[in-house]
Parts: sequence; structure tokens; C-alpha cells
Amino acid sequence: MEQKVFEYIISSKKQKKKLFAVLIDPDKFNTELGLQLCNQTGIDLFFVGGSLLSRDLTRQTVRFFKQNTQIPVVIFPGNSLQVCEDADALLFLSLISGRNPDLLIGQHVAVASQVKQMQLETIPTGYMLIDSGKPTSALYMSQTNPIPADKPDIAAATAMAGELLGLKVIYMDGGSGAQNPISQEIIQEVASNVELPLIIGGGINTPEKVELAYKSGADIVVVGNKIEQDPSFVETLTKNIGALNLK
Repeated sequence: MEQKVFEYIISSKKQKKKLFAVLIDPDKFNTELGLQLCNQTGIDLFFVGGSLLSRDLTRQTVRFFKQNTQIPVVIFPGNSLQVCEDADALLFLSLISGRNPDLLIGQHVAVASQVKQMQLETIPTGYMLIDSGKPTSALYMSQTNPIPADKPDIAAATAMAGELLGLKVIYMDGGSGAQNPISQEIIQEVASNVELPLIIGGGINTPEKVELAYKSGADIVVVGNKIEQDPSFVETLTKNIGALNLK
């Protein structure tokens, strides 16, 4: 990809073009699913990552998509082991919603030299876990409390702090298998208080929820579990997103 991934995200935001990302968990990945996704139109980004997987599974999955599609492949790491040079970019996540120092800066220190040597594009990302109605893998693995679903003011203040710290993207997530998507109120409050691109994921399993997230202020919507269960869901979503971008 000639254009940097972050430049692509920023230019799309300026043009008010909504982007759609598919999250691939390498622990659940198979070639049949991968080929189906590579043949779908309307996917703008592939995010690769999960809470438990190893470096080798990450590398294998990233290489598959790099060999079979021109769509940018971005690592969405669950820990410092999930980094490989084959991807187009790495979301350099800092868990700003929690108070676990290892996920605020600790794992970043451990992997910084390796990432620099790889010359991998890094996108400093403020990662915020929002309560989704039930415990998720992300909450368990991070050992942090999510931002309450009915506290948009706390979510906005957290995102503003991330922006002032110099982070380039805000990613709000309910976590894998989230019971509820992030509320319209939280997305609107954050979007109205920061100028950064806003990524929304977790619990988004219907076209209506995708559209609501965009209309509330999301620049990128991420869907994972639903597509693992039903790859044809991509076609329904991308048709709706395409129509939304034409408005």
C-alpha cells in the first residue's frame, strides 16, 4: 500500500467517508473464511488480533491477507507478542480507560525496539473499554474496569485526555462477544469533544447498529464475531455503508 494507513484514515475522515473494518481473530481463522472475505467488496481495512493468540498465528493470518488482497492489514494487538513486520500498520494501543500500567506503557517499552527495527507504521491509539453488559475476554485479560455504559462524560474526558497526550486515534470497544454495542450517547459525546478519528467496535451485529454508530459519530466501525459466524453478513453491511457514504 503506497499511502500510509493513518493518512488513509485521516483523508477519509476529512472527506466524511465512513470506513468499515473486519476484525479477524487468528485463533478462529480458517482459509475458507479468509477467501470469502477477500472476495467481498466494501471492506476498507482488516484488523488482525485477539486476546490469547501467539505471534506465529498473527504472522500466518497477516501473510494470508497480504497475499490474497490489496486491502490494508492492521495489527490490533492483544499483547506485545502479536507484532509482525508483514502488516501494513500496527495500532499501538494504550489502554487509557484502565489503570493497568502494563497496558498503559509497560508492554510498549518491551516491544518498542522491535517495532522500530521492523519500520512498521505505528498508529498511537487510545483504547477505551466500555461496559457492554457482561464480562468479555478483553476485560479479563486487561484486569481493568470498563467505563460505565451510562457515563458519557467520563468517556469524553478520557478521550480528551488521550488527545491531549498526543494519541492519534480513539478506539472505543465493548470487547469480543459484547452483549450490547456502545451507546449512541457515548459515541456522540466523544465525537463532539475530540477531533481524532473514532473507531467503534463490540456488539455490532445488525445493519441498524452499524448505521447508528456511524450517524452518532464513528469514523470506522469494526465487526468481528458476527462475520465469523456469517461471512455473508459483510455484503449486507457494505451495501448499507455504501449508501450511507453517498448521502
